[in-house]
Amino acid sequence: MVGETFDNPFFARLWTVLSAHESRAMRELRRANLLDLSGRVLEVGAGTGSNFAFYPESVTEVVALEPETRLAPLATAAAAAAPVPVTLIESTIEAMPATEPFDAVVCSLVLCSVADPDAVLRQLNAVLKPGGQLRYFEHIAVPGWRGGLQRLADATIWPRFTGNCHTHRETERSIAGAGFVIDTARREAMLPTWVPLPAQEVALGRASKSVGE
Repeated sequence: MVGETFDNPFFARLWTVLSAHESRAMRELRRANLLDLSGRVLEVGAGTGSNFAFYPESVTEVVALEPETRLAPLATAAAAAAPVPVTLIESTIEAMPATEPFDAVVCSLVLCSVADPDAVLRQLNAVLKPGGQLRYFEHIAVPGWRGGLQRLADATIWPRFTGNCHTHRETERSIAGAGFVIDTARREAMLPTWVPLPAQEVALGRASKSVGE
């Protein structure tokens, strides 16, 4: 099943290399983001399927979206080796086919790259069951000189070479604005503070959809 897709050869090659050489810290953050999940899960922006190996057996099904045509086959191969059933759909979340509500939604380094994160988060809220969870592991805006670097990078070449990644986004503010209640959140440095790259810090958290929604 195919919805809206993209073909960005440079980014696909870059992400394939990066995902094949993830650090232990990165893999542990992925594992922590998926810990204790259960039921039916929607994963947005699966990439090469880096999360699939870490889903707990309490998950009954993962529906994974990946719109990059050169990454989707790699994610499909990873799905075949996953410990839980994974269905890969080549589509953006904006063009995702209609589906039954999910128990949880997983976003890993994807909300930085969507065109309208506020609209996407409202859509994710809508596809969740009441009380369902959003699990997020995302780049976030930071203060100080690195925040200035993020803004400069986002306005120039960084999105062009990194699949539309924008590092200076107030992602947790957008999550709350979309109707989620953030239950737990923490920040982790992925690189030493002196490294002059915009994607240095990430947020890892859990947010819930109101039972009344």
